[in-house]
Amino acid sequence: MRYLMLVCWDAKSMEAQPEPAPGERDTDEEFPWLDDLQARGIWVTGDQLAPPSRGRSVRVRDGKTVVTDGPFAETKEAVGGFDILECGSLDEAVEIASQHPAAAGGTIEVRPMWGS
Repeated sequence: MRYLMLVCWDAKSMEAQPEPAPGERDTDEEFPWLDDLQARGIWVTGDQLAPPSRGRSVRVRDGKTVVTDGPFAETKEAVGGFDILECGSLDEAVEIASQHPAAAGGTIEVRPMWGS
């Protein structure tokens, strides 16, 4: 079954990170948590997101499109990345989430993907 991990951490910290130039992502950085999941065939995909200020919320109300600039809510944490895992159970996905480095200072929301 597939599980989505929403990786949330301090929104101010996200805003303070310098944005890499297009095509210049730091792929040499060591990330043992991810290396382990890839070796075990659990990690499907994932990525870090741009800060909330770069996003937009889109709603349609009474036939009119309403676009709101980010950040979307008054909160200290925001979704900063995601991972999709292929796990045998929710308990396994939760155990993996508990080992994510961002869990020590942020929040990892784990949700089964609908219909998987």
